[in-house]
Amino acid sequence: MKRVALLSAALLLSVTASFGSGVLVEAESFRDKGGWAVDQQFMDQMGSPYLIAHGMGKPVADAVTTVEFPETGTYRVYVRTFNWVAPWYDGEGPGKFALRVGSRKLSATLGCTGSEWMWQCAGKVSVRKGPVSVSLTDLSGFDGRCDAVYFTTEEGDVPPSGSAELAAFRKRMLGIPATPQTAESFDFVVVGGGIAGMCAAAAASRLGCSVALVNDRPVLGGNNSSEIRVHLGGVIELGPNEGLGRMIREFGHSREGNARPAENYEDAKKSAFIAGEQNVKLFSSCRAVAVNKEGGRIKSVIVRHIETGEETTLEAPLFADCTGDGTVGFLAGADYRMGRESRDEFGETLAPETADRMTMGSSVQWYSVDTGRKTSFPTFSYGVEFNAENCERVTMGEWKWETGMNLDQIRDFGLLVIYSNWSFLKNGLKDNAKYRNRELGWVAYVAGKRESRRLLGDYVLKQDDIDKNVFHEDASFTATWDIDLHFPDSLNSVRFPGREFKAATKHIHIYPHAVPYRCLYSRNVDNLFMAGRNISVTHVALGTVRVMRTTGMMGEVVGMAASLCRKYDASPRLIYQKHLGELRRLMREGVGRKEGIPDNQKFNTGGSLKAPRALRND
Repeated sequence: MKRVALLSAALLLSVTASFGSGVLVEAESFRDKGGWAVDQQFMDQMGSPYLIAHGMGKPVADAVTTVEFPETGTYRVYVRTFNWVAPWYDGEGPGKFALRVGSRKLSATLGCTGSEWMWQCAGKVSVRKGPVSVSLTDLSGFDGRCDAVYFTTEEGDVPPSGSAELAAFRKRMLGIPATPQTAESFDFVVVGGGIAGMCAAAAASRLGCSVALVNDRPVLGGNNSSEIRVHLGGVIELGPNEGLGRMIREFGHSREGNARPAENYEDAKKSAFIAGEQNVKLFSSCRAVAVNKEGGRIKSVIVRHIETGEETTLEAPLFADCTGDGTVGFLAGADYRMGRESRDEFGETLAPETADRMTMGSSVQWYSVDTGRKTSFPTFSYGVEFNAENCERVTMGEWKWETGMNLDQIRDFGLLVIYSNWSFLKNGLKDNAKYRNRELGWVAYVAGKRESRRLLGDYVLKQDDIDKNVFHEDASFTATWDIDLHFPDSLNSVRFPGREFKAATKHIHIYPHAVPYRCLYSRNVDNLFMAGRNISVTHVALGTVRVMRTTGMMGEVVGMAASLCRKYDASPRLIYQKHLGELRRLMREGVGRKEGIPDNQKFNTGGSLKAPRALRND
């Protein structure tokens, strides 16, 4: 029986719910989102997905829904929103929008005041009992955001702002049970639908496991999706386990390059790849929000649909954290690291003398297009000033446009500097013939992350393992990418001290090295695997294992190991201790299809890496 399914917003919760005198409308579940997009990236910080008007300076089409009012009356209206430039600018922000109820447009301009997520009063409106159209009207195209709209007939009835109180309020208003009423059981639950998660799910499926694959976006592929647009890097099908990586040929794109047109990333191939797995059930647009444990083991993960709010409990004896951020591990209390270790801790010459919190940042990539005619762009200046000396005279930005290295991962600052720089090029630069006919063609609103939490396993890969090509009896996937550690660009730091938005790197060439299987399971959560950029490595070692063909091979290994755990009723650690030989045989053979797969992909080895010919696949 085929086990591929998508949760459909149309079949789940209503867009609105009333309780007492109030009616709550969750923006992310609007029936017609128009040009607004669902943004779930900050649910952990602000409690919910929301709608964002990502128009790159051009107002987007209205988001529209129908609200069922329980009674005729005059309602006070509150909108939960955020002035997103507030961390860098003390004043009215650019993310302006308005609310329309029926035929009336409320007078308040929303989304441009305050300094945090808040319930902004939008005014009063009289409505009749029954269905009424409600719409969000973008006024600027500059990423206005709306979380929810609340209608109430009672004066002073403002929803709570505290995270716990607001979460309880949402559930009460929407009739969502305190604990999920729906539960499903699988052999293996994989959280994260990037390249690592896709390969983990598919490998386990092909070896007989029933698998739940949870992805918090509507498209698969993570950083390699059309939403972020990073090409696949790394070499596959190398010794000692040549079978690893062949699977990636089934869905990998055939054109390289970052920040290219959406079709280059071939999202449909990724969807078809997972849809073709008979034992995989895809929970699309669902985010892991909680973990239930028994002792040192995860019993279940609770996932929430990012549009409807419906929650489902996924039970399994085995779990894999392929989120990149180590989200499941964090929720489960797994040991983890974040930031850079000191030079002395692991004897790494590339590490700083003192440990710190610096991570490789997030890229908000973008490009402009030549329209063949003169174009305009609004003046945009909100706390970061550009001039003829410090502006970036470019028509696109890819991986180097990177923020969050010295701070938390900051998507919004990435948007701020792109719009500010482009505004200066269009409106302030005297000799701007190069930009006169150009307009922004694409700016990512989903950030491309490189590093956050790294979950700790029974082994922590370090620089010495790579430098000396240390042999490990549990050698699994082979990493080929240079040690590629990003840090703030020095010139950008001089021009924008403390507010860097560009990165630099130095590629340290390596010999291909096989990473221990012990880096792929948690040392203190007994049934948790991990694959992707959150595996058990130091910050320095992450510089070589983090690219996506390599993380895909990690996923394959995890899927294979999960099948052995099922076969022997064993923990991930016990596979290393008692069944390593069988895992080796699986890795050497691989589970990728051997027939009908074109050999038409280019393989980026990383820098000028020149492995011995016997190990190269370029």
